[in-house]
Amino acid sequence: MLSVEKAEVAHLLQESLSKMALTEDKGTDIRLMLQVMGGVLTETAFFFEEPDETLQAIYNKISAVLGCDAYEGDLPYWLDLDPVQIDSYTERGRVLARMAMEDWADCEFGFVEMLTMLTHHIIVSWEEEGIPRAESFRLLIEYATRCMCFEVAAQELCDVLIEKKMGRDGWTLGDCLGGLSGAAGWRLAKLNLLHKKMDKEEARRPSDFDLEHLVTAMTTEAVRMGVPAGSDWRFGLAANDCPANPPLDLLNGVEPYAQLFFSAIPMHDMRDQAVACAKAAGRMLAVLSTGDEPEIAPVIAKPLAMMAITETYQAFWVGY
Repeated sequence: MLSVEKAEVAHLLQESLSKMALTEDKGTDIRLMLQVMGGVLTETAFFFEEPDETLQAIYNKISAVLGCDAYEGDLPYWLDLDPVQIDSYTERGRVLARMAMEDWADCEFGFVEMLTMLTHHIIVSWEEEGIPRAESFRLLIEYATRCMCFEVAAQELCDVLIEKKMGRDGWTLGDCLGGLSGAAGWRLAKLNLLHKKMDKEEARRPSDFDLEHLVTAMTTEAVRMGVPAGSDWRFGLAANDCPANPPLDLLNGVEPYAQLFFSAIPMHDMRDQAVACAKAAGRMLAVLSTGDEPEIAPVIAKPLAMMAITETYQAFWVGY
């Protein structure tokens, strides 16, 4: 039985989910709310020793109370799974979960049960508005799974470079940052090249997934991890008419590990891979430039990351 305090947390959690998904023109955006909910589920899974298995168990619990499986058909073309947006809103959900868990620290399993029933209540209420529960459940799974993949990717890519490239090949943290940033820029360039070859009817990538959109994933992650926010990201960058100078050696050093990881997850969507690399770069930037004695001051490290992602993107895309 829920205590008064825990019942209040459940109520506040639902209110916060709605507020985080508010838009000026649409009111509560259901897709954004599902993204925040996906972040809550993912962060909850990270409280347990086997997060991936826990997340699957949560899916099973939700499926049982909903009385249905998730929709298994193809998602419509107009439903764009923008990974930058997904990362942004699921991270908000993760923060929300950490705050809520402070009152449930003595009973993580009870928190899972509360989330299961809250999710059931929300999804069923949408069905009364004409949105089938199986479709809402499918989107929730899509968002939560991507959230976990982005988090695991960011951590694993940073860890493997520190262990293998720094420990064995003598790389610095700055080299790791340049390689990860370059890997993100290269994937965006490759995405554009693939998109250019498609017929317009086959092209599903929205035009607004550009370099600035991708950079948001890197800068947001860096600030989230403690890098000072500010407008000095492009300080000292070369002018637009200068030849591109991508960190090819660093990119080549990162790619074998990145490709192996993305094959193992698996993560095949090039946009998802680009965001995962950008998120990892943001995290590496925090390792490099925060703390009492940072290896490189943020005012220098931030433009280095920006230069690597920009120069690599321009070298492989601009002019083709």
